[in-house]
Amino acid sequence: METIAVAQNQVLIAFLITLFAGLSTGVGGAIAFFAKRTNKTFLSVSLGLSAGIMIYVSFVELLSDSFATLSEIYGGMTGEFYAILSFFGGIFLIAIIDRLVPERANPHEMHSVEEIECITKKRAKVKEMPQGAIKGTEDKRVVDHKMLRIGLITALVIAIHNFPEGMVTFLSGLKDIKIAIPIAIAIAIHNIPEGISVSVPIYYATGNRKKAFWLSLLSGLSEPLGAIVGYLVLAPFLTEAMLGVLFGMIAGIMVYISFDELLPAAEEYGKHHHAIYGLIGGMAVMSLSLLFL
Repeated sequence: METIAVAQNQVLIAFLITLFAGLSTGVGGAIAFFAKRTNKTFLSVSLGLSAGIMIYVSFVELLSDSFATLSEIYGGMTGEFYAILSFFGGIFLIAIIDRLVPERANPHEMHSVEEIECITKKRAKVKEMPQGAIKGTEDKRVVDHKMLRIGLITALVIAIHNFPEGMVTFLSGLKDIKIAIPIAIAIAIHNIPEGISVSVPIYYATGNRKKAFWLSLLSGLSEPLGAIVGYLVLAPFLTEAMLGVLFGMIAGIMVYISFDELLPAAEEYGKHHHAIYGLIGGMAVMSLSLLFL
């Protein structure tokens, strides 16, 4: 089979869209330091919206494209079988990545903006006290060290999670920019609370706002890195059949992310119905955007 030639400008646009999605972890880090309080309803609805977009586009566009492409190449039943294998192969791949991450280092443990203010006040109070006035100062240094470790592990785990998400966004962009843009927006929304989850423990450990912000930003840069690696590895083999398999896998990865990460996070930040309203809203937005674009 002949490989597919992709226009350079489309590769560049797909990469820029992926970069936008990755940098939104820095938005989460910035929100943690500049917002007065956590708007939990907004975050809950936004995460539900993100899940709705990803679920809808997975089943309506990507998986159906996988069925159509592979059925055309291999015939009806065989092609459909390959598409189904690709879909569950994507789920299996992201589930394995998820299982390799220790439970205690879960990057989706929710943090709030209010924690930053509490930490700031606590640090100011400690500075005002005379040296040696606090019993167990040595223990405090241990707690700081533990919190720094939690923050750094969280940043690493999020980077690992974001790597396949970067490939998803980028490959979607190579297929169709109008599909890639809402996927990138959905992943960007999903990355904002992750940025908060990195910045809060690192700030607690170091008291350094800049370090906490930059580490939250860097954790998202694995998405464009995933795009580059994905392109360099897959470009020589990018045939119609390969694209059919990739679309099925991308659909599986996004469905897994939606059910395993986005919806539980949406419910943890807000109420059950906020998450559901966001989910339905995301599906509606995605269906209308595909209809009119």
